[in-house]
Order: sequence, then C-alpha cells, then structure tokens
Amino acid sequence: MHSAPRALCPHVEWAVAGVLGVRVNLDWIRQPASPGTWRAEFSWQAEAGTASKLASALRGWHLLRFEVTAEPCPNAEGERYSSTPELGIFHAVTGLHGDILIPEDRLRAALARSARGETDLEAEIAKLLGKPWDDELEPFRYAGEGAPVRWLHQVV
Repeated sequence: MHSAPRALCPHVEWAVAGVLGVRVNLDWIRQPASPGTWRAEFSWQAEAGTASKLASALRGWHLLRFEVTAEPCPNAEGERYSSTPELGIFHAVTGLHGDILIPEDRLRAALARSARGETDLEAEIAKLLGKPWDDELEPFRYAGEGAPVRWLHQVV
C-alpha cells in the first residue's frame, strides 16, 4: 500500500484479510510523499489468482495507491497490478524475470490506432508497459529514508 488516508487503513486490512482468510495487521508508517497519508508493506503466500482478488478488493477506493505483484509459478504467469486515484488500475502479466508480457492482440490494436493517426505508437507502448503508473507511483515507492521496500508477492 503506497498511500492511504488514516481512516482508510483499517478498511484496507479488512479487505486484505477477507481475501486471504486470515487476520491481517499491517505496520502503517507515514508516507512522506503525501503528507497525511500512510503506507504499509505486506508479503503473503497463497494460490495462483490471489493477486487479482486482492487488487479487486482494493480497486474501488479512490484515495488508495497500491501495487500487488505475484511471482510466476509452475502453473501460472506472474502478475502486476498498480493503482492510483488519477489513473485507476493497471494490470500486466509478467514473465519469469519480471518482464511485462504484452498480448499479441493488444500490440496489434496499438499499431492499428497509431496507423489511423489516433495516437502515437510510443505513447501506446508506454501505456501497455504501465509507464504512466510507474511515473506516478515512483515517489511513493521510496517510502522514506531507510525504509525497506518489499513487493506484495505470491510464493507457491
């Protein structure tokens, strides 16, 4: 969780607990990138598909910035979800080394929009890779001097 207003923190814990089926107490610290908000990190282990359930449980809260990642495993590719109040949610499938894997149909659609003059191909590819989300979340990832940054992930 990159940033959440204090009043939203217990609701985030309840939502995560509801998905994981266990009580969750996050260690919230102040988020220096956005005064008045708090951040927390949480590692978890669960079956494939849990990352999408976590992202779905958190996605409707406009004031929350978060990322959820799931490592690839023998029966599933990895996933990455990023969410900001301004951009909404981004989802990407990730490979063994963390690279974003862009489906063929999404690349063809980006090429077609660019060929029709609707958009710039470089901008389309940047969106497919999640660059606008990365740009917005980068100041929140730092989290303050000396604070460890751990990604939410799945280990199967």
